[in-house]
Amino acid sequence: MWPWGHLAMAYLVYSCYSRLGRGHRPTAATALVVVFASQFPDLVDKPLAWTLSVLPTGRSLAHSLLVLVPLAALLYSVARVRDEGEEPLAVAFGIGALAHTFGDALYSLVALEFRDAGFMLWPAVPPLEYEVNQSFMAHFALVDLSPELYFEFLLVAVAAVVWRADGYPGLATVLALPARAWRGVTGAE
Repeated sequence: MWPWGHLAMAYLVYSCYSRLGRGHRPTAATALVVVFASQFPDLVDKPLAWTLSVLPTGRSLAHSLLVLVPLAALLYSVARVRDEGEEPLAVAFGIGALAHTFGDALYSLVALEFRDAGFMLWPAVPPLEYEVNQSFMAHFALVDLSPELYFEFLLVAVAAVVWRADGYPGLATVLALPARAWRGVTGAE
């Protein structure tokens, strides 16, 4: 799944959880955590595999449920112990990161090609050898107008509609960043 698909899928899952499980729309803070978490596995694994050659593939350590589930549980436990209102942020991170991993496995699981989803249990399941050169440009060069790509664009469209219905949580925070940075640089009020 491409970054935009991960973001859309994670936001949709979190918005459903927030509305149905917590009885309210996502907040700015939780929405921004979901944005980060939806990319987290790739932000960890791709550079460590493709640039530093520390991991075997771009889908290993941070894509593995054997790592993500304990990490999410640890974050949630720490948030509960601290009792400073951070629990929803830990849940948002867990949902976003897990949605990423399941998004990467989605097409393989639907096609019943379970070996291709083995990264979800790395290192217990050895990684696949990918035919593509392990670099960002090599992967972006593979973008084609496939049914999977259209599905991801549909996910983005649905997520945009849901985000609007949720009141665009996080947008005002992001739009305020340049002004805050400018005030920080210039000292202007």
